[in-house]
Amino acid sequence: MTARGSDLDPLFELLGHRFADPKLLAEALTHSSAHARRGSPRQSYERLEFLGDRVLGLIASEELCSMFPEWDSGQLSKGLARVVSASSICTAARRLNLGTHLRLGAGEEKTGGREKKRLLADAYEAVVGAIYLDAGMAAAAGFLRRTLFMTALAERVEGLESPDHKSALQEWLQSRGRGPVEYRVHSESGPEHRKIFEVEVWLAGQKWSSSSGLSKKEAEQAAAKLALEGMAAGEG
Repeated sequence: MTARGSDLDPLFELLGHRFADPKLLAEALTHSSAHARRGSPRQSYERLEFLGDRVLGLIASEELCSMFPEWDSGQLSKGLARVVSASSICTAARRLNLGTHLRLGAGEEKTGGREKKRLLADAYEAVVGAIYLDAGMAAAAGFLRRTLFMTALAERVEGLESPDHKSALQEWLQSRGRGPVEYRVHSESGPEHRKIFEVEVWLAGQKWSSSSGLSKKEAEQAAAKLALEGMAAGEG
């Protein structure tokens, strides 16, 4: 990728922002591995990702406060964690097809860097930082609303203010090169209008936890919480 605006025009359209300084976008999409063979450190997206992460947190916090004025600080904190989770940000990056525009080194290319969840999330945050430097907070907020918040906050998603234990368990396992887990419905009981579901969490042929709830989703979340607690305790 070069810094010439004409080369970046298709991406400008996807992002909904035309950069006054296209070099910022080029930097936001450059992984450190792209310079590995040159023998000298060069700019990558890491500094912009650092900035974009802070801008994202501030704007997301403001958005949640505006949309859910009845929430207390605990609910806002949990909602924020869900909205700015690596899974949520990675999904936004994939919708923008950022992976195809990344500059990667040969090694990162061979190991599927364009599809790596953490790398895509970092690149998205770097783009946020680049837009902020190029045009200010309002432009960054507009980008985030179009590409992230409209999906996550288009309506009051039930349970948004509650922790997502399934995502937390998945990310915990992925960070350790393990997983994924399997959720198995062990039993269903009770009348049709008020069934109780019991769900088990299995990993590598071992049952880690089980829990029940009034829906499969509720039971899975509770079982994931127990599994994560058990795995973390066993690692400690």
